[in-house]
Amino acid sequence: MKVLTITLVALLRLVRDRSNIFFVFILPIGIILLIGAQFGGGFTPTFGVVVEDGAGELGEAFATQIEARDDVDVVRFGSRDQVVTSVERGNIQAAIVVPTGYDAALRGDESATIGFFTRPDAVVYETIVVAEAADQAAVIRAARFGAGQNGISFEEALAVASESESGVEGVDVEVATVGEALFPPDLGQFELGASSQLILFMFLTGLTGSAALIETRRLGVASRMLSTPTTAGTIVAGEGMGRYGVVMLQGLYIVFATLLLFQVNWGDPIGAAAIMIVFGAVCAGTAMLMGTLFRNDQQAGGVGVILGLGVAALGGCMVPLEFFSDTMQTVAHLTPHAWALDAFAILVREDGSLVDILPQLAVLAGFAVVVIAIAGFRLRRAMTAF
Repeated sequence: MKVLTITLVALLRLVRDRSNIFFVFILPIGIILLIGAQFGGGFTPTFGVVVEDGAGELGEAFATQIEARDDVDVVRFGSRDQVVTSVERGNIQAAIVVPTGYDAALRGDESATIGFFTRPDAVVYETIVVAEAADQAAVIRAARFGAGQNGISFEEALAVASESESGVEGVDVEVATVGEALFPPDLGQFELGASSQLILFMFLTGLTGSAALIETRRLGVASRMLSTPTTAGTIVAGEGMGRYGVVMLQGLYIVFATLLLFQVNWGDPIGAAAIMIVFGAVCAGTAMLMGTLFRNDQQAGGVGVILGLGVAALGGCMVPLEFFSDTMQTVAHLTPHAWALDAFAILVREDGSLVDILPQLAVLAGFAVVVIAIAGFRLRRAMTAF
């Protein structure tokens, strides 16, 4: 009963601290949203297209090429000003303006310019426009060459060139993909960032929460509890469960918030719960250990943030482990973060189950046992030193 009371006090501290409203509940979801919007899979950019009056058939044909692509969504706009404003406000990712006289310039053996607008952080979409412009330019060059060589009109040559643009008779083209993709094509937009941020914030919240443990000792709360019929073991267990409760509250919030807001797939629920339970024990043990290494909460809070972010970056929470070199992946697996992320990858990307992640869970359990044993021993000594 006393252990439960100490645990409840730790949770009440978390909820009553107003700064935690942002750092514990708002910031993780905001970062997941940002990562999903910028780098998540399943995202299709939206292009705005304007075909001005007098752009002609070739101008309309270019717009149709963009609309036919599977990797972009196209929205037609009535004017240049409208589409540029939409790009500036972030409503669409890029815009194309096919100007008046586009058709006439190409038919008149001249060059034509297509307007392309995007934000500085989305210039990658220019390659889509360049690719489609190159395809149409190849047809135009073929038509000009055919008209000059065969003495026919440009329109006749253009019709022949357009019909033969898909290939050359007698030549078969086969396309093959070599290697294995890093991430499955059906990976949700927010799923890669959700698991990494879950691991990051559970660990970070645990470390920064060690400050409350220091306050308990510094203010004499621990010594007063020991003056009652309460053993040091009960206090150690209660403080450990308190850190564990804080970490698990953070983790459960992230899981259910992302599930409801972004429809994130966490894989096998039993497997996901097992990862959180074991990794939560690692976080709680580390928090307890941190609480015995420093004399005041300012030291613990500062070092906790730096250490939490540094270990998370090394463990693959900032950049996916798949982007690490072989050597760095080996180094990353010195952290519990990498093993937890490996387990989530098996559940989410490979549709694995609890059985498939047993090796990762065993390693995490080993981390938890070692750190909790050391932290419990040090905390017991610190409590009885008063």
